[in-house]
Amino acid sequence: MDFTDKIVWITGASSGIGEALAKAFAAQGAHIILSGRRVAALEAVAADITTDALLLPFETTDYDVLPAKVAEAQQWKGRVDVLINNAGISQRSLALDTDPNVYHQIVNVDLLAPIWLTQLLLPHMINAGGGHIVGISSVAGRIGVPLRTAYCAAKHGLIGYMDALRAETELRHNIYVTNILPGSIRTDVSRNALTKDGSRRDKSDAVIDNGMEPSECARQIIEAVANKAPELIIAEGPELMLAQLRQSDPEKLFEMTAGLGAQIAEKYEAGDDD
Repeated sequence: MDFTDKIVWITGASSGIGEALAKAFAAQGAHIILSGRRVAALEAVAADITTDALLLPFETTDYDVLPAKVAEAQQWKGRVDVLINNAGISQRSLALDTDPNVYHQIVNVDLLAPIWLTQLLLPHMINAGGGHIVGISSVAGRIGVPLRTAYCAAKHGLIGYMDALRAETELRHNIYVTNILPGSIRTDVSRNALTKDGSRRDKSDAVIDNGMEPSECARQIIEAVANKAPELIIAEGPELMLAQLRQSDPEKLFEMTAGLGAQIAEKYEAGDDD
């Protein structure tokens, strides 16, 4: 895996998978564009990598500023070789209780924002003769996970967009597209998740706390990009099994998730949403 002098743009780069990807790509010689909302956190990530880094902070749903951000990213080194749409937000609430604005916010951040950024960068990649676009979806983009109806909707949608984009661009424009479906990765995804009224959950899950290290997740993502893989599920145990069942035996999956959903909903209503 040699990404020497490649330009890699990562959204959500201030922590978690995004931070791990920035360090891993830089270790392979890539120059990194770091995007996110928290400037101080982006500066800390940049200080830990040895290759060139451009700090390009913005809110992913601030669509009015995105054209200027894409222009700045392009002007830095003259091109962007790899775009990693990693910024996102999760959810922990039953559909029955969830304010419609929560759906709007999550779909906006997790689906429309990466589509918009990709659409703006796409003509530049075509003019450059090719590139690679990565969508960080989730195992929840393949199966319906209780307490995450908005999140599942957005992550399913991101896979659909990326699959259709790949069909249009791979052979005609030498632009490869990779969907990444992580399971439980040891990040703050649960703490940052939105609850039924849109407030921050502010606590983690045991399955996340015991999940895969972000550095290992990043290693697998880089390998998938190097191999131009269309899709990679990064999960273990039951999560991997459920994701694979979506294709091999969907009826069994639906039966299992119905039982799981009933149990989780009952616990949630009793005040236990772990």
